[in-house]
Amino acid sequence: MKAIIYCRVSTDKTTQETSLKRQQEELSKLANRHNMTVVENISEQRSGYDIDRDGIFKMLELFSMKYAECLLIQDETRLGRGNTKIALFHQLQKMNISIFTTTHDGELILSESDSMVLQIVGIVEEYQRKIHNAKIKRGMQKAIHNGYNPSKNLSNHSKAPGRERLEFPISEVVRLRQNNLTFEEIARTLTNLGYNVSKATVHRRYQEYLNT
Repeated sequence: MKAIIYCRVSTDKTTQETSLKRQQEELSKLANRHNMTVVENISEQRSGYDIDRDGIFKMLELFSMKYAECLLIQDETRLGRGNTKIALFHQLQKMNISIFTTTHDGELILSESDSMVLQIVGIVEEYQRKIHNAKIKRGMQKAIHNGYNPSKNLSNHSKAPGRERLEFPISEVVRLRQNNLTFEEIARTLTNLGYNVSKATVHRRYQEYLNT
């Protein structure tokens, strides 16, 4: 398993550099014990309440690029504190990133309160998506009722060889992606609008759009 080491101290005092070095050494040993390959070491001196950290954004970018599947931290407070910690836990959970700590000498075990908050956040987010999808569906149905033809927004529809190319509004796919919906959620939304389209087709057509 590929892992990213993340170390943090809260001040920029030179005396804290020793703490960062110690965290790196302990996490490297943790990686060895669990047969992990460390592909990146990230260290920074910033407050745990601050979410606008270069190290955090670099870490999230690497995970989004599938550069690694696991995060190694000394303990949960190194990732963040307060609402920042919960927000980062939630983001990593959505990305299916495992978190290992030296405190647990293995995978992180969340406290009961943190687990409860993450469950609530997940439920709220899911209902926000449902509300968003319902609004899109209503808007699209109203537009079609008023004479809107979604096939006019298709690009490259005449270039597909073989079987007939499935028509659906690529502009709507682009807009939904900009709102951070997954391809599965977009496919489900389009299906509700009468376009029987798969997640794979939505993803392929979206890539075609980006390459045009």
